[in-house]
Amino acid sequence: MPLIIGIAGGSGSGKTTIAKNIKSAFSKDERVVIIEMDSYYRDFSNLNLNQREHINYDSPDSIDFELLEKHLTSLKNNLAIEKPEYDFVIHLRKKATERVEPADIIILEGIMTFYKKEIRDRLDIKIFVDTDADIRVLRRIKRDMESRGRSFDEIRERYYTMVRPAYRDFVKPTIQYSDIVIPEGGANHVAIDMITCKIHHWLDDKKES
Repeated sequence: MPLIIGIAGGSGSGKTTIAKNIKSAFSKDERVVIIEMDSYYRDFSNLNLNQREHINYDSPDSIDFELLEKHLTSLKNNLAIEKPEYDFVIHLRKKATERVEPADIIILEGIMTFYKKEIRDRLDIKIFVDTDADIRVLRRIKRDMESRGRSFDEIRERYYTMVRPAYRDFVKPTIQYSDIVIPEGGANHVAIDMITCKIHHWLDDKKES
């Protein structure tokens, strides 16, 4: 049975960096896959682009938790899944999917990773990345302008009306469910080394059994 690690925290906190750093600590023989919760935005193809642009993607209502739970259950049972792919420029789920094979370690990362009990119950290790708001917003500005085609004005408006309230109301309260809190995201190498050491011990125990 695989080990499932959940990584939560605000937008721009460093969740993806931590997930990648954990994955890079293992060899190809030790299969590690990363599942981005952003891939599980609901299918809003019934709306036009203007309507989709005004959806609050930082709200729990935007996430297809039912499909995510189904996929985590399949991976837990060593079954492959067809993970959705999302186009962040036009806010639309792509027709193509990505096949994800079963793995020894599964990392789920996203701002709402701990929000639903059904998802939390499938996580063996829960990590919350607690990064200062000024760092998070600067990282979000850089990401959205460089890779998602957003203007600064659009990013600023969305941050004040959607991102910041969602972090306060939905994301930050879930820190209570975490097993480990990592300050300053991917730059905290000591915390990452401790986590990977724990996972190595788990893999060794699994091999012996």
